[in-house]
Amino acid sequence: MSSQWSRRTLIGAAGATPLFAGQASQPASGQTSKEIKIIGVSCSPRRDRTTAAAVRECLEAAKASSAGVEVELIDLGGLKINGDLAAGIPLAAGERDDFPQIEAKLRAPNVAGIIVGTPVYFSNMSALCKAFLDRWMAFRQAFALRNKVGGAIAVGAARNGGQELTLQTIHAAMLCQDMIIVSEGRPTSRLGGILVSAKDDISSDSAGLATAQSLGRRVAEVAKAIRAGGL
Repeated sequence: MSSQWSRRTLIGAAGATPLFAGQASQPASGQTSKEIKIIGVSCSPRRDRTTAAAVRECLEAAKASSAGVEVELIDLGGLKINGDLAAGIPLAAGERDDFPQIEAKLRAPNVAGIIVGTPVYFSNMSALCKAFLDRWMAFRQAFALRNKVGGAIAVGAARNGGQELTLQTIHAAMLCQDMIIVSEGRPTSRLGGILVSAKDDISSDSAGLATAQSLGRRVAEVAKAIRAGGL
């Protein structure tokens, strides 16, 4: 893992607003339902920083783990995700909300896995991550995320900086969507990706990077198994 991860430019745009980092490739001719897509979402208000780097590391491991796995990173940094809309409170006049474009991507039938990453603030997720997950109320009526595989990543300032509690709160939101939650798998089977940012850089955290990579492989493994079984 090079130190470039803390500075890498994540490319993407939706209209005039930078939105999606990592362009999805077009389906190849003859694509089958066994081919799947995994989306990772960085929920840091700071675009293209350590949380986005951790999620990208996870996605690249997922893609490399098996043929037929497509990945995409969505970086929420700089976007407007209004959590109040989940409670039925309308937008103020002229207010922008970027969630609908993301919603359409997450509910797509070919998306078999969703990985949510967040920085840790006071042993919990960022306010942006909470607003994003609250807006998942849009999926509840038809349980559009049912049987999609869920994984979580938390980046803290210390090894014991509240990452595990943060992962559990993300898992809880996913369980409310009837998703299938996975850990990073054997042999350690931690709750998910647990990383430490030292001076705004995760490249020196080899143990943490290993958990992100393992999580990506596990999400891909379970997602492909579920799709092969017809769920």
